Amino acid sequence: MTLTQPVAVPTASVRPPHRWLVLAVLCVAQLVVVLDNTVLTVAVPVLTRELGASTADAQWMINAYALALSGLLLTAGAAADRYGRRRMLLAGLVLFGLGSLAAGLASSSGQLIAARAGMGVGGALLVTSTLAVAMQVFDGPERSRAIGIWAATSAFGFAVGPPIGGTILAHLPWGAIFLLNVPIVLVCLLVGRALVPESRGTAGGRLDGWGAALSTAGLTAVVFAIIAGPERGWASIEVVGTAGAGVLLLGWFVRWERRIAHPMLDLHFFRNRQFVGAVSGVVLVTFGATGALFLLTQHLQFVRGYPAWEAGLRMAPFALSIVLLNVSGVAAAVIRRLGLAAAIAVGMTLLAAGLAAVTLRSDAGYGVLLAGLLVMGVGCALANPAIVEAVMSAIPAEKAGAGAGVDGTMTEVGSSLGIAVLGAVLNARFAALLPAALAGADSFPAALAAAREGPQRAEVTSAFASALETGQLVGAAAVLAGGLLAAALLRRADTAQSLTAGSQANS
Repeated sequence: MTLTQPVAVPTASVRPPHRWLVLAVLCVAQLVVVLDNTVLTVAVPVLTRELGASTADAQWMINAYALALSGLLLTAGAAADRYGRRRMLLAGLVLFGLGSLAAGLASSSGQLIAARAGMGVGGALLVTSTLAVAMQVFDGPERSRAIGIWAATSAFGFAVGPPIGGTILAHLPWGAIFLLNVPIVLVCLLVGRALVPESRGTAGGRLDGWGAALSTAGLTAVVFAIIAGPERGWASIEVVGTAGAGVLLLGWFVRWERRIAHPMLDLHFFRNRQFVGAVSGVVLVTFGATGALFLLTQHLQFVRGYPAWEAGLRMAPFALSIVLLNVSGVAAAVIRRLGLAAAIAVGMTLLAAGLAAVTLRSDAGYGVLLAGLLVMGVGCALANPAIVEAVMSAIPAEKAGAGAGVDGTMTEVGSSLGIAVLGAVLNARFAALLPAALAGADSFPAALAAAREGPQRAEVTSAFASALETGQLVGAAAVLAGGLLAAALLRRADTAQSLTAGSQANS
């Protein structure tokens, strides 16, 4: 049997001997996808100036990528199962590389926005296929460790995006941010083509095109409404109308999937209590964690005064601790000992505690911040892999692509909600604390620019710091509540499964 023959569920006897090198390729591919979600944050001022972009253009440069990525995850996962995970991985690399090349050579904001959307299409294929391939290449304890390393890659990319972007902009033109992806993608493409084994699910028939269209349109509309809500108003016609249309399209998608013989998403998954608990946990955990970490970067930049790249650099210990604990196998060993539910509960409790400590001691030196970041890193090193493994272990291995699509979709929805909702808490608290003379300022920079020198500027800074503290504490509470609720749902599913197995054995 050659490594490129399609298989439904590889067994331990055919595990490729170079599987850890395969994982390295998967993680590098995943890393560039995550980096391009965060690396652009420091480049917006440069892009606005050099491309003559408006504020709306700058927002679309970021959002076009996120919308294409989140809207296509379910479709990408189904395509990986049906047409081959290796094939979709290579296709994703090609699309992402071409999109990066087009973005790096763009001469107008419209060209850059279109290129970013193309990168999002490739990113959706990469997010789903990398996790699905890892599920096929590894099994047993090795699979837990591989999932941990894959999940740690995302956290690492989130933290190092701004410092990498800042470093590139300090020495090279802005296009280099995208052009540097091209050689990385080429290496992954060559190594992946040579080493990654092909696998696909056992389902027959063509890809559910109508279901793909409905899910893509519905998810894109919902995520757009979440992203646009804080700026355009949650009650605005545009946001409410888009959200309503998205919900209707997703409802139509569910009805369609129930009627056809070969659905894109098997809705029987949602009868599995472990799957429902794990998916709920993904949304809850990423809601609190991503939103709170977003506010923490605001705190480092606007309250402590670090530029974006330095704020990312000072958060690097958080990401590095996650990577080290997962690469060393320590996190996987602890998760096996505790069990998935307990690992999620312990991990999110540590993340909430670290975030609360950093928030309540915001006036302390970097030592306190470093200690809090390390506690947060330990928490994420336990919780993130556990929640991904809970999702993927609840479905058959031949549906790994669909599982990866659901996991990725719920992660994007939870992350977008976390940033939007906790950002709204921040803005509402800041507006309430602003001096009356500055009422109506819609952001910290705007309020600071309108303030007079001296006491009024100090008052604005104090109001923003207090608003950030409120938002971060709400985020910490959301992290804790989400982690405990997800753990409780998984524990209940385990109990129900044990009772069912016991009754069947007795009968």
